[in-house]
Amino acid sequence: MTKSVILNEKDVSQCIDDIARQIAEKYGSGEGVVLVGIRTGGAFLAARLQNAISRLNVPAPPLGILDITLYRDDWTRIGTTPVVGKTDLPFSVDDKLVILVDDVLFTGRTVRAAMDALIDFGRPRKIELAILADRGAGNRELPIAPNYVGGVWDTSPGETINVYLKEEGYEDHVVIEEKKPMSQ
Repeated sequence: MTKSVILNEKDVSQCIDDIARQIAEKYGSGEGVVLVGIRTGGAFLAARLQNAISRLNVPAPPLGILDITLYRDDWTRIGTTPVVGKTDLPFSVDDKLVILVDDVLFTGRTVRAAMDALIDFGRPRKIELAILADRGAGNRELPIAPNYVGGVWDTSPGETINVYLKEEGYEDHVVIEEKKPMSQ
């Protein structure tokens, strides 16, 4: 397997700060804005985004975490007993501007599942999407695009983008990984 680092620790931090600045500039006081991280990587990034917004001397939006396991359209392919994590939305999403946060955008199916799950908790006024790494619109299976993005890398079907975060025991970095074909 080959790995190419596309974001190092400093780059990840800069991307989060840039997205925080865009949100703060767009929504100022943040009234009615909430952050919802998609478990697992998106939840960690949403917490970091909340901290980055608070450093800009504007009120940090409330933070929630959304588990989408049972909303995925492929959960039966993953295994017969899916591991369901906890959803923690300590606020109503009714009439809120929800900024969904995730680590990688690929086909759009994870985001679709997250929107389905979110709607079960209420009716947001609007949903926006913040993504650290976008694998490019050419990979989309659904018409979903981020409002805020750390970077876009057009990838081939044999490549993946993986986000490694300190919350999971790694040094922060993002890589494109490609499996090498087995030699005959």
